[in-house]
Amino acid sequence: MGMPPITEDLISGWLKTREPFSHKGDYGRASLVAGSIGMIGAAILSARACMRSGVGLLTVHVPECGYSIIQQSVPEAKCIADEHYTHHTIIEIPLYTDAIGIGPGIGLHIQTHWALHSLMLNYPKVPMVLDADALNILAYNQHWYPQIPKGSILTPHPGEMKRLGIEPQEMAEKYGVVVVLKGHHTHIYVPKDGETLVYENTLHGNAGMAVGGSGDVLTGIILALMAQHYTAEQAAVIGVWIHALAADLALADGNSMESLLPSDIIANLGAAFNASRL
Repeated sequence: MGMPPITEDLISGWLKTREPFSHKGDYGRASLVAGSIGMIGAAILSARACMRSGVGLLTVHVPECGYSIIQQSVPEAKCIADEHYTHHTIIEIPLYTDAIGIGPGIGLHIQTHWALHSLMLNYPKVPMVLDADALNILAYNQHWYPQIPKGSILTPHPGEMKRLGIEPQEMAEKYGVVVVLKGHHTHIYVPKDGETLVYENTLHGNAGMAVGGSGDVLTGIILALMAQHYTAEQAAVIGVWIHALAADLALADGNSMESLLPSDIIANLGAAFNASRL
């Protein structure tokens, strides 16, 4: 199938509006599994981005070392601490969860491998956003690919995609997932009618995004959209657009490409959503 660019008309047509008398339960319940000792910052960035992207309720799952940090850094979110101090071993997801994000900063401890596997087995019908170390763990355990819940979204950069040992189009078609291949022009592979539709992000984004933590922000944005019951196609495409547009707005706000931080992208998410509604 073709490679259509992501446009303002497309995004504005997909973005939902809020009903005046709605409540937090109307905007989804998300669970984010992130962080390990020395990497709790990834959990903070992803959680803040998720909260700034419209999710109704967010629960952040971190090792015990990150519990008080998340409680103070993201007071809007609930927090569940793993029984282990440094890494994830058992992931307890609330009964009602619309979407799960996992990967930012979780590390590669063997117990975390099994925690991810158990999560996929225990929640086979809950769509997931798999990023960063979740992808690296999958690369070590490629026989787990069939257990990725259908309708999930994978967000690899080219190095992670190479480690997965499969082409993005094949991954999308064979396992029923959306693949967001991050790069200068991010490509989004969507399985559709037995083929793959590939979107290309060409209008927004800049080299200031080439800094650790930018991907964690994208994961949080996409997770929030999935929890709000956007389709996987919509969540991936809107998420990439909003992420890139917010980075461009951060430059327009006085940052340089050298100074741009992922937290600047988060700070401009509201403006990006507003600018995307024609």
